[in-house]
Amino acid sequence: MKNDLCALRLATGLSQRELAQALGVSRQTINSIENGRYDPSLPLAIAIARHFHRTVEEIFHVD
Repeated sequence: MKNDLCALRLATGLSQRELAQALGVSRQTINSIENGRYDPSLPLAIAIARHFHRTVEEIFHVD
């Protein structure tokens, strides 16, 4: 699953660590999601979407 997390994070000036802290996950989790090595759980995907005031579908794309 592809995603726009890195672009959204950079557009808001957040580091991976800052975003991880806001979401209650590790920086490694954010890095793995951004690089497509890990698909987030549905609750985490929803938390990410809410953090950026987007829908899950606007951030995560199924190929």
